[in-house]
Amino acid sequence: MKMKFLIPSLLVSALAFSQTSVSGYVFEDSNKNQKKENREKGIEGVAVSNGVQVVLTDKNGRYSLPIQENQTVFVIKPSGYQVALSSNNLPQYYYHYKPKGSPADFKYKGTQPTGELPKELNFGLYKQNENKNFDILVFGDPQPYTEKDLDYFKRSIVNEVKNNKKNAVFGISLGDLVGDDLSLHKPYADVMKEIGLPWYNVMGNHDMNYDAKEDQFSDETFEANFGPANYSFNYGNVHFVVLDDILYPDPRDGKGYWGGFREDQLKFIENDLKLVDKNKLIVVSFHIPLEHHNEDNFRNSDRQKLFDFLNPFRNVLLLSAHTHVQQQIFYGKKAGWNSSKDLHEYNVGTTCGDWYSGTADEAGLPTSTMRDGTSKGYSFISFNDNQYKVKYKTAGKPEDYQISLYVPKVVPFPSKTSAKIYANFFMGSKKDKVEYRIDDGDWKEMEYDETIDPNFALSVFKWDTTQNLFPGRRPSNPEISRHIWTIGFPKKLSLGKHKVEVRATDMYGNQFSASENFEVQNSIIIP
Repeated sequence: MKMKFLIPSLLVSALAFSQTSVSGYVFEDSNKNQKKENREKGIEGVAVSNGVQVVLTDKNGRYSLPIQENQTVFVIKPSGYQVALSSNNLPQYYYHYKPKGSPADFKYKGTQPTGELPKELNFGLYKQNENKNFDILVFGDPQPYTEKDLDYFKRSIVNEVKNNKKNAVFGISLGDLVGDDLSLHKPYADVMKEIGLPWYNVMGNHDMNYDAKEDQFSDETFEANFGPANYSFNYGNVHFVVLDDILYPDPRDGKGYWGGFREDQLKFIENDLKLVDKNKLIVVSFHIPLEHHNEDNFRNSDRQKLFDFLNPFRNVLLLSAHTHVQQQIFYGKKAGWNSSKDLHEYNVGTTCGDWYSGTADEAGLPTSTMRDGTSKGYSFISFNDNQYKVKYKTAGKPEDYQISLYVPKVVPFPSKTSAKIYANFFMGSKKDKVEYRIDDGDWKEMEYDETIDPNFALSVFKWDTTQNLFPGRRPSNPEISRHIWTIGFPKKLSLGKHKVEVRATDMYGNQFSASENFEVQNSIIIP
């Protein structure tokens, strides 16, 4: 009789234990069927995480982790290996453990109930050649609110990129994959498939479940469609970390959102980076930029903790989007970054530009110039071992189109005028050098000036002066640009036609140029 009571208690004990821990193997999937077979060997030293703890596989490729409901277990792709891809080229490297599924009352559905954990949770990898010199594509905010917007995105960005991806080995979209309508997540992924590259996605504030009462549930639909919102992977000599840096609902008042991280996210970052070679380049991707002049946009303490975790690494790049402008942001000791060289955050211009606004271009697509005068586009990042260079590509323009000039068409003779020449160097920062010359004269430096782009201002204000409405949507009002240089006209210009040339040198030593013509005419005196 004792045995009858003992066996059930053992079963209950084993069942309870099986649901508080997870184990399995990371193995070389030689036949690429995602099933571990006896002849397929485990891979030693591969990191696996539950979104908080990070462990390395043993000599047999085995790992074990604690597990709780609503966690996702994922393998951190090592260099020299690839994970399986979905039919839409989305990396398949994770397992959601959501026994009860996502909250059933959400407007947009999440993960279906997963039930009990499998006896072994295994992750198959297969070898691939990875050069330490490689390129990736980076997209800021596609953010279609409608199927029409998604069509604009496809025709203006994706159709160009799929024929212009060069040597890119994968891509990253930096959040706001859609604009609040989460039913567009899958159509977005269908469009992205056409690029033909593995594609990683970042959670944005317009990708959230607004029904969520707690931040941990705000990404249920994103997770169901794209995988965990916090994860990492390696390629070449670069370690990529992807983070959801949106706290929703805002813990200060329960309304809206706030930039920052939960405690479990900070633990994941800390545990992940502890296992990374300090010689690697660390690239951290998130949606909301870390820069702020007060705590309205981002929680100071969270930014400082991230900086502290990154501080042991000599080479770090931060990538963000969200602002619908383009900026090079640098953090030094004053901002809490305690290293010999400044920390660089590239706040990437958006693929939707100014939310698909403005008049149509030659292809019938909204011009959608950003509020700082940056043309809509996308970026290439070129990696050379643990160093990087970034180049911006304006959609629909030649690769060397990096500077937009504003030059008055006519100035008076003698040229005593308040008119100025403006150069908007899309990838520029205060640290860069921008020069000009007139009629093959000597090159002289222009003056850095945080101001609005007059070309963009004119494109906006014509909507207010037209007698008949234009098709489409009025662009947003101009905002201060952080990559404009200005200069006044010389006073001794002769009558007739002249040419102004501008050249800019970026932080990587690349040089770009642009030119415009203008005319000096005799002043007309009012009688």
